[in-house]
Amino acid sequence: MPADLVLPARTRLIATDLDGTLLTDGKAVSERTIAALAAAEAAGIAVFFVTGRPPRWMDVVRDHVHGHGLAICGNGAVVVDLRAGDRPVRVRPLPRAVALDVVRELRAAAPGTSFAVELTDGITYEPEYPRFPLDPGTLVAPAEKLLDGEDGEDCEDGDEGDSPVIKLLAHHRELTPDGFLTLARTLAGDRASFTRSSPSALIEVSGLGVSKASTLALCCAERGISADEVVAFGDMPNDLEMLTWAGTSYAMGNAHPDVIAAASARTASNEEDGVAVVIERIVAARSADRG
Repeated sequence: MPADLVLPARTRLIATDLDGTLLTDGKAVSERTIAALAAAEAAGIAVFFVTGRPPRWMDVVRDHVHGHGLAICGNGAVVVDLRAGDRPVRVRPLPRAVALDVVRELRAAAPGTSFAVELTDGITYEPEYPRFPLDPGTLVAPAEKLLDGEDGEDCEDGDEGDSPVIKLLAHHRELTPDGFLTLARTLAGDRASFTRSSPSALIEVSGLGVSKASTLALCCAERGISADEVVAFGDMPNDLEMLTWAGTSYAMGNAHPDVIAAASARTASNEEDGVAVVIERIVAARSADRG
């Protein structure tokens, strides 16, 4: 048990990242974690999966959604109902004009950058972009062509417009991951949100102000839950805002140094069921309080 493991005074919602956090390195949910998630829900604690993954990659946790059935995907760009065929209930898109500006500026500042465009209904790639093996995409073309279309507006209840852009992905084969992220933020940080979750130089671009934290805050406000009542878990830079916003936050034992510095405390690694370790303690403490 990590020495700095602490428990919040009150927990009403648990927000957890997936890859490198809740999931094992084999991209699975361990039996211990499955039991901990069910115990949290049984104790009246809502669990939200808050991930950079697109909705179509949520099968791994679909059977473990309790209560509300919602998940926050695309680093906060879309909230989906996993019990209703991944129906979007809120979309916070990246304007296509802004995405095009980012493409042009990164091409000029970092030659060799390649792009992919995540939409509410799938992903499209540039020819040079390293494609995900199990996600070939629906269209291959230059980013300028991929982004040719109408903008969607922030919307709810599935009215997501004309396939809004939920993320622009930019990859570079030679730059360092943090160096590439810093460059992108310097170029266009006043027009879009930039983060990363990959060990490679792959940056993720969302609409300005869109993050795991800002969308989680909206979901909590709808439920009358304050930040102080939220416990969050993460491991990579795309979790930083969420860990800072939550009243109590845990960096995984395998977390990025910036995440460790930002979190309230540290738990075991994802391979050691670090999220379950904390949830078990929270549930046990609640049971003890109720006598």
